[in-house]
Amino acid sequence: MELKIFDSHAHYDDESFDEDRDKVIEEIRNEGVIGVLNCGSSIEGARASFELSKKYDFFYAAVGVHPEYADKVNDEVLKEIEDMTSFHKVKAIGEIGLDYYWESNPPKEVQKEAFRKQMNLARKLNLPVVIHDRDAHKDTLDILKEFKEVNGVVHCFSGSPEFAKECLKIGYYIGFTGVVTFKNAKKILEVAKEVPLNRILLETDCPYMAPTPYRGKRNQSNYIKYMAEKIAEIKEISIEDLNNQATQNIKRLLNMEL
Repeated sequence: MELKIFDSHAHYDDESFDEDRDKVIEEIRNEGVIGVLNCGSSIEGARASFELSKKYDFFYAAVGVHPEYADKVNDEVLKEIEDMTSFHKVKAIGEIGLDYYWESNPPKEVQKEAFRKQMNLARKLNLPVVIHDRDAHKDTLDILKEFKEVNGVVHCFSGSPEFAKECLKIGYYIGFTGVVTFKNAKKILEVAKEVPLNRILLETDCPYMAPTPYRGKRNQSNYIKYMAEKIAEIKEISIEDLNNQATQNIKRLLNMEL
């Protein structure tokens, strides 16, 4: 049975696809991919995600500015993001959040301000959010709690099972990448055990995070089957059941017909 895959987080606008983007997208369609949420990182990435959602029938867009570019978030950028959301295939605000890992990123207070502004926009528009959180678990959770009406996914989850439980408590989904297939991925496998089936999302974060057996190579959406296989094994259910549930979850989050 061929899996019907919905990749809940991808970056096909990335320059690594510039040479063969159309070919790869045709390939993933032929490999059973029925949906892709392409997520903006910069405002340029948001524009590109918007264009991809217009070009391909199974592509949808999240538009937002990643914490790496937090110092670029101003009224003009927020207005452009809001304008893009009037297109029916723009389904979320993201990816937004906090990243304290890279010292080259804008200062923490600048990141928090940009994060809050975009959370406020999501609340105003009644759209879900795609959250980036790296080495900023407490501050991320504190800001999520400020916006109780907003729901979303903590993508490429990297926290502890305890942090996952806190995110679940406030209604968030947990996004799992190819990291679950890595040999040293003990912590994320513990998280996968704890997260209920109705809160799991599968994502590639492509072109990054390719699962074993493609680790280190360019990732693409049909490789989700390797992640589904690993999490299904942990949950002791079939890969089909796990994948179908994850597809239902992303459709529910994005307010799409099941």
